[in-house]
Amino acid sequence: MNFFRQQIAPLLVVLVFGIALVAVSARIFLPDDMLAPAPISEEVGADAVSGLVPSEVPHGLLG
Repeated sequence: MNFFRQQIAPLLVVLVFGIALVAVSARIFLPDDMLAPAPISEEVGADAVSGLVPSEVPHGLLG
């Protein structure tokens, strides 16, 4: 058990940190269009209208 605490556990922590660092740093090498957030669908329906600000809602949809 002492070997695990002194050798294996710190190695696992450093390994997880290294993987996270590589994953976050990989964004530097992505094309510019993949750095942006995912696009929102342009469908006009009850679900799409519910998230709009009143000034963006087409006339006649607010009753």
